Amino acid sequence: MGMTENRAVKVVLAGAYGHGRSHLENLRHLSARGLVELAGVCDVREVDAEWLHGLGAPAQARPDGLAGLIERTGAEITILCTPINTHADLAVTALRAGSHLLLEKPPAASMAAFERITAAVGETGLACQIGFQSLGSAAIPALRKLIASGELGEIRGIGVAGAWERPAEYFTRSAWSGRRRLDGQDVVDGALTNPFAHATATALAVAGAEERGSVASVELELFHANPIEADDTAAARIRLADGQVITVAVTLCATGRSEPYLIVHGSAGTARLTYTTDELDGTVHPRANLLENLAAHVRTGAELLVPAPRTGAFMEFMEAVRLAPDPLPISDEHQEIHADRRELPGIRELTDLSAERLALFSELGVAWAAAPGAARG
Repeated sequence: MGMTENRAVKVVLAGAYGHGRSHLENLRHLSARGLVELAGVCDVREVDAEWLHGLGAPAQARPDGLAGLIERTGAEITILCTPINTHADLAVTALRAGSHLLLEKPPAASMAAFERITAAVGETGLACQIGFQSLGSAAIPALRKLIASGELGEIRGIGVAGAWERPAEYFTRSAWSGRRRLDGQDVVDGALTNPFAHATATALAVAGAEERGSVASVELELFHANPIEADDTAAARIRLADGQVITVAVTLCATGRSEPYLIVHGSAGTARLTYTTDELDGTVHPRANLLENLAAHVRTGAELLVPAPRTGAFMEFMEAVRLAPDPLPISDEHQEIHADRRELPGIRELTDLSAERLALFSELGVAWAAAPGAARG
């Protein structure tokens, strides 16, 4: 074993606020183990020194100076945790500056933007790991093995349910929050594609349908209770090229938080995976750390867990959401409006029912979803 296998890999973090804070926590954890070193950090505003406690004194730069920061620090990995509409430009910049990438989900706002990123990956020969943490879980291969064993019988479909609450300020936290477009650029923020992106990505992985060409059609019902452009409550039915069906029903207007999950429906039984906790039918499986895996790839050539092609089918789904008619408003009479948030009574039970029956909201007799012309893509 040469020194190269044990050295700390130099990392730059672009986007330290919001979800970027969880990357700082992870960097602290991996730095303490000598696996990585935070060589640089950049954001549109100065990053508070307090946030960098225990991470040495990383260089700072403005985001327009990402290429310069990478070159100056010799960073081998760039973590991109910036607004969705900036992913393609910054990813291409980082790759061309000679850095491997950990790209936060969703990878891009459009298929065209995703293709720009994958072209740059091909052109530079560098790695791009997509930050779908749930795809690093050993629960997914365990569930795929269970399905392949025939123990569940013939698979009828996979139903996904997710019900969280979000305060009104969640949708105003940044210029792109809750937006489908901003300044003429696609953003495609929304419950389905951002907070619950893992829901669809995990279901596609369980179905063995991850690469481009896996999705045959997508039916969408997009709604918003909050005064936003994007969906905060939505249902989708994805038909795969091999005939399998996946439904996804999610909301950010529930009361309290419950863990999202998926159910595999088979003729001889069902299996339930809570993807946020890696729990499959009561057994918790280990989960690999995607930055640690990427650092091992850089040092020793370890196989990437979530290379960009694994998210091709998710991007086909994302593109369907992007091209769908704008979400329909849910009128106030169907809501409980609080000072700081909006709730849809009974919405958690509805998402559960959707996962159980593989049904869309309009098929469950919901008053607000029965409106003529419910947004379908």
